[in-house]
Amino acid sequence: MAERTSSGLLTMMLEPTPAVAMTLPAEVREKLAELELELSEGDITQKGYEKKRGKLLAPYIPQIQGVDPSLQIDNRIQASSQAVLSGSKHHKSRAANTRDERFRSDLHTEAVQAALAKYKERKMPMPSKRRSVLVQSSVEACTPPDTSSASEDEGSLRRQGRLATSTPYQGHGHPAVEHWFNRVIQGSSTSSSASSTSSHPGGRSVNTTNTTAHAALNANAAATALADLMAHTQLDNHSAPPDVTGLLERSSLHAERPQVASVRGISRGNNHHTSVMETADGCQWRSEGSLTLMDGVPVNSRVSSKIQQLLNTLKRPKRPPLREFFVDDFEELLDVQQSDPNQPRPEGQHMSPLEGEPLEVVNNWPPSLPAALQRWGTTHPKSPCLTALDNAGKPVYTLTYGKLWTRSQKLAYTLLNKLSTRNEPLLMPGDRVALVFPNNDPVMFMVAFYGCLLAELVPVPIEVPLTRKDAGSQQIGFLLGSCGVTLALTTDACQKGLPKAQTGEVATFKGWPRLLWFVTDGKHVVKPPKDWHPPIREASNDIAYIEYKTSKEGSTMGITVSNAAMLAHCHALTQACGYTEAETITNVLDFKREGGLWHGVLTSVMNRMHVISIPYSLMKVNPLSWIQKVHIYKARVAVVKSRDMHWSLLAQRDQRDISLSSLRMLIVADGANPWSISSCDAFLNVFQARGLRPEVICPCASSSEAMTVAIRRPPEMGVPPPGKAVLSMGGLSHSVIRVDTEEKLSVLTVQDVGQVMPGALVCVVRVEGTPYLCQTDEVGEICMSSGCTGVAYYGLPGMTKNIFETIPVTSSGIPISDRPFTRTSLLGFVGPDSLVFIVGKMDGLMVVSGRRHNADDVVATALAVEPMKFVYRGRIAVFSVSVLHDERIVVVAEQRPDASEEDSFQWMSRVLQAIDSIHQVGVYCLALVPANTLPKAPLGGIHISETKQRFLEGALHPCNVLMCPHTCVTNLPKPRQKQPEVGPASMIVGNLVAGKRIAQACGRDVGQLEDNDQFLYIQDVLQWRAQATPDHPLFLVLNAKGTVASTATCLQLHKRAERVATALMGRLNTGDHVALVYPPGIDLIATFYGCLYAGCVPVTVRPPHPQNLATTLPTVKMIVEVSKSVCILTSQAIMKLLKSKEAAAAVDIKSWPMVLDTDDLPRKKTPQLYKPPTPEMLAYLDFSVSTTGILAGVKMSHAATSALCRSIKLQCELYPSRQIAICLDPYCGLGFALWCLCSVYSGHQSILVPPLELESNASLWLAAVSQYKVRVTFCSYSVMEMCTKGLGSQTEALRLRNVNLSCVRTCMVVAEERPRIALTQSFSKIFKDLGLSPRAVSTTFGCRVNVAICLQSNRLGKLAEQGTAGPDPTTVYVDMRALRHDRVRLVERGSPHSLPLMESGKILPGVKVIIANTETKGPLGDSHLGEVWVSSPHNATGYYTVYGEEALHADHFNTKLSFGDTQTVWARTGYLGFLRRTELTDASGERHDALYVVGSLDETLELRGMRYHPIDIETSVIRSHKSIAECAVFTWTNLLVVVVELEGSEQEALDLVALVTNVVLEEHYLIVGVVVVVDPGVIPINSRGEKQRMHLRDGFLADQLDPIYVAYNM
Repeated sequence: MAERTSSGLLTMMLEPTPAVAMTLPAEVREKLAELELELSEGDITQKGYEKKRGKLLAPYIPQIQGVDPSLQIDNRIQASSQAVLSGSKHHKSRAANTRDERFRSDLHTEAVQAALAKYKERKMPMPSKRRSVLVQSSVEACTPPDTSSASEDEGSLRRQGRLATSTPYQGHGHPAVEHWFNRVIQGSSTSSSASSTSSHPGGRSVNTTNTTAHAALNANAAATALADLMAHTQLDNHSAPPDVTGLLERSSLHAERPQVASVRGISRGNNHHTSVMETADGCQWRSEGSLTLMDGVPVNSRVSSKIQQLLNTLKRPKRPPLREFFVDDFEELLDVQQSDPNQPRPEGQHMSPLEGEPLEVVNNWPPSLPAALQRWGTTHPKSPCLTALDNAGKPVYTLTYGKLWTRSQKLAYTLLNKLSTRNEPLLMPGDRVALVFPNNDPVMFMVAFYGCLLAELVPVPIEVPLTRKDAGSQQIGFLLGSCGVTLALTTDACQKGLPKAQTGEVATFKGWPRLLWFVTDGKHVVKPPKDWHPPIREASNDIAYIEYKTSKEGSTMGITVSNAAMLAHCHALTQACGYTEAETITNVLDFKREGGLWHGVLTSVMNRMHVISIPYSLMKVNPLSWIQKVHIYKARVAVVKSRDMHWSLLAQRDQRDISLSSLRMLIVADGANPWSISSCDAFLNVFQARGLRPEVICPCASSSEAMTVAIRRPPEMGVPPPGKAVLSMGGLSHSVIRVDTEEKLSVLTVQDVGQVMPGALVCVVRVEGTPYLCQTDEVGEICMSSGCTGVAYYGLPGMTKNIFETIPVTSSGIPISDRPFTRTSLLGFVGPDSLVFIVGKMDGLMVVSGRRHNADDVVATALAVEPMKFVYRGRIAVFSVSVLHDERIVVVAEQRPDASEEDSFQWMSRVLQAIDSIHQVGVYCLALVPANTLPKAPLGGIHISETKQRFLEGALHPCNVLMCPHTCVTNLPKPRQKQPEVGPASMIVGNLVAGKRIAQACGRDVGQLEDNDQFLYIQDVLQWRAQATPDHPLFLVLNAKGTVASTATCLQLHKRAERVATALMGRLNTGDHVALVYPPGIDLIATFYGCLYAGCVPVTVRPPHPQNLATTLPTVKMIVEVSKSVCILTSQAIMKLLKSKEAAAAVDIKSWPMVLDTDDLPRKKTPQLYKPPTPEMLAYLDFSVSTTGILAGVKMSHAATSALCRSIKLQCELYPSRQIAICLDPYCGLGFALWCLCSVYSGHQSILVPPLELESNASLWLAAVSQYKVRVTFCSYSVMEMCTKGLGSQTEALRLRNVNLSCVRTCMVVAEERPRIALTQSFSKIFKDLGLSPRAVSTTFGCRVNVAICLQSNRLGKLAEQGTAGPDPTTVYVDMRALRHDRVRLVERGSPHSLPLMESGKILPGVKVIIANTETKGPLGDSHLGEVWVSSPHNATGYYTVYGEEALHADHFNTKLSFGDTQTVWARTGYLGFLRRTELTDASGERHDALYVVGSLDETLELRGMRYHPIDIETSVIRSHKSIAECAVFTWTNLLVVVVELEGSEQEALDLVALVTNVVLEEHYLIVGVVVVVDPGVIPINSRGEKQRMHLRDGFLADQLDPIYVAYNM
């Protein structure tokens, strides 16, 4: 920081005084000027510039006050042989300002400053960046002072069930939390009419000394308003998720917090809808043991305080109340902006078309332009036509009319006769030819242009392509292709400079046709024979030339101009400007198109004028050059842009001896830009003293299509005085002209652009729809009918008809004239004295919520916010993008290389306020990019359409972004209001009348099956197998190499279990809980049975990860404590780990219960094994962490255990001769059952593949399946993903290793979530090459209350041979928007908003499933969305909790329907889903009922009254940019937070912010509150491959993610 400021001070001293600068030799000054040019063009980096500049100045440094050269950062010497800038002030602004010339208006700057002063400084949260992303920034810049927390020293935020998440409650005199409500709502009124200050939020001062009592009074009203404000979600008393660890002292909870709330809804801190979700809330809370944050969030946590700031700054959109909505093909209602009844409306008469004066008949006027050239070339051959200047301003060459005539003839002859392909002439008259000439070579251009006219070829002038990827170059190529151009004319020097291919030929540019390049100043141009004369004809309607134009969208069109129109335009310009023969004219414009071409190439030849052409490169080195040339050549006319006037103002002080008295006309070519008036006024102020007469300044309006539309006539023509109008911007936004009276801030001052062109008829028509004539006080598009406009867009008949053949009609629909009109794309009106006023262009028009704004006006406002200090060279692009059925304004600016984070953030916030205040419109996105990185237009300026394209593709690479969707997006659907529920009776009747069956389904009935093993204790089965088939192998464990690590036969397993039992029996009592902490393997299985033998209750626990003790060990500790285990059984290695120094850092190792290692147990005589008295006794506890971070342990009785094994045996037809492969974690759920229970029960052999081993050998599982010819295999989604990602490209290598998967009948994915269709499909597709049947992969579904509800066992064993196996899993497509309203609406595949859902598998034998309404607990009909309830003998018997508060969620395990079948006892799964009867039949011949699981209720986000599943939002986000690897969403205080993992360079991080915000708005109608960009792998995933969104949330709030960038959307 220090060094930055010091160098800032030095720059002041270093600015060279004129005297010092003059001491530099001329060539050094010239080199410096060239460097400056290179820098501004972006051809050299800032660093390179400084280095080269340092070298140049090194020898002269002592003359500049002996300062260290490395410090002279900002000291840019702008010099040329004519002038050296002096005075640090101008010098500075010159460097900063090469594009804001048009927008300089002191008046406007004052207005903006005044508007900003009205705003209180609103504290907005600054985005946070990782150090590596900062360019040059200070630590302070990253961490704004935390103003939102009441005190800095509170160590941790109490996560109370209160509102403000980072405003700790202070008892002593500090405003209470309710006061915060007040602060948010102050200054934001419900409707714009209700409050006078609403246009300036923050306009009212907030009384910070509000007393608590006063605040409490407001709290009620405030709460309702705030609830509305915060995405319309009800606020409950737990908007901050309370901690559910249960291990904290209760003292941190507030007394006034209702005790119930401490338990209810806890896992759903993101779901504050208790009133709606009351009944579903019991199921949120699994157990007091939880993995949400162990401590509260520290109060100085940057993240939560910023979110607080964000909430404080989110003001309500100032919009009138909504009334009408349009239906978006469903009942998602998007608001249609209502027009404000108070908005201004036009009141004037309907205008009548305006005629210019008639075209005078001129004697002896040449019949065509080539005829004029012939006349002057032969009668005045010595007369000067064009003088070209070099970059030092010296005249290089003067082209005379004689030379122009002879050289054009030579070229015409050569083109027609000397170029041939296969003995055919290459060109025929009428063919199009590209003219590629640099801006500093007007002479060669003029010769080529007239050469083409003489040869009757059609010239198409285009820019010189500098690189293969120029902005817009592809579109130019498209134009050339559509014009059928095959030949390009250029100069020798230019051709040498073009990018070359390897062959040495000119490279083919992207999108360009193949071109032949012809050099016009080379030896191939030959003299025509004496008898050859070019055909000089009268001007006809044939095409003379094609001028290119780039549209708002970036497409390039060619405008064709006929010979007759070209001639007529020259005639009209000559008359309007009073041109006379042999006048001298200075032209600063681009001579290839528009004004530069019309005045400097065409009309000049018509009148034998002498043109002094000033190249752009000279203007950049010496902005005064054009004025000096006017002085030297006594020019009568100068054609400039307001930019040129502005530049010369910055440099004029050094010139004392110039006079502009010779000028009779200073044509301002971009006078149609309303902001040109300030340049004109300022220029006149300074140069009036140098002989410039005020009436000489002549703004004109023109467009490529209509050519010149209007021009202010020179004073000698006796025209009315110029006009000026001060218009209200508010009025203009409604297309109404109102001279502003009261509101002095938002005004637009415009000057007239003179009278209509001679011989033209002009009218103003409505912009959209039928071209009705406007009223006199209404702004519309100016249309012109005349003989001198363009004729068509080449090759685009449809667009041509719209633009060139418009028929304006009166209000009654009668055409005003039989002549077609051309739309000029200029927006304006006709003022008094028939003067034309222009207020903007169609290209810059942005229609936001029905109001029109002009991009240039917004640029002007942004630049008026301290432009010199911040925006690099005034380079700002403003455009609109369409998001959610409306235009949204985007502002992109280049920031100065030395700007700090603080500067840029402050500038951004002020720009938002200024634009809001002056234009009454919100900015959707404000992006800052590094200096010189925006795509450039050919002659300076920014290529807007290319910038927009990059923004939308995520290729802009900004260094700072501020999105404000909360303020701008006001057309979201109305939040859904919950309807009163229909009563039970009418529900049943309704379903019956509709012919709906109640949605319930069941697996095969277990009772009727002929198997004799009705009930067996699982440990008895093992003892029986040990006697009956002692050597039958039950288990095979594989290691990473694919070799067998260990095996166990029935007897071996029994013996090992006995040894464990013996060790336990002496030490523990019957019914004690024992934690088993083992890696996946035989030990785990043996100790499990050992516990059962000893009468203890086993709890399997995943061992801690040695490399990651800090996060994995606390979970182990928590399970051990919550399960009340009195002993831990483990291996020696893990035992050491549990008691190690590293472990001590993570947990209190002294409080472990007794730890036994079972590696070397002694062989003792086994006492009598324990026999449980009843099957209802507890067999084991199953603990698992849900995706919401809740630790839930369920109790499994012996009866349930046996029933579970039996169901799986029946469904999968398992018997001793079978082999199955299992690649699952063995610690909980179905994974545990398959590892430890099923093989013992059914006797089949299990090949066990620990998923962890796949990390070192991805093909392990598939190779094992192939090697053992396994027919049934189980895996998890994470295993499937590892195979898909890791082996996707290696299927060939696997085939060579003889991996063959054709043996697999069923591959089941074990999961507790909605089936991941995309993953299962890509898995099937990839491994199809290895013989995997496309029908093999299927999904399963289980949850905490019942670990196995569905298993798809397709076509197995005997049934398959008989052909009676169950049907394939089916897929349906549902409407995602209906799903948000808790409804199922089936749609066709591929329809918009469709979401594919795959059936979750076949319901297990003995299992019954019903779909119940989450609130009324009534049964639902077929294809209705509700909670899945399950009844089965293998349901768990309840949660195992600490405080014994089972009552709260007892209904999870024994609930009854409120009507219908009210006897059956059901367990609630906590998952939303629906049943649908399919056309398929199952084995028993019944119609098959498919169960579709949509997602967990805990996970859903309740926003705007609708229910969202995170996975749907995440899928959209991942699709939005190629660099997003993974995504997770969660809510925090009603803000939607989106975390994306960036797979790519960090400079892409900020591109994602806008894309993520856009896609979520478009597809889900939600506003993203915070976008967090992190490294790959940051989003935590559990063993089942599910995202742990709550952990992520806690990590984010505790500032532990180390994000690359955090954007807080306003």
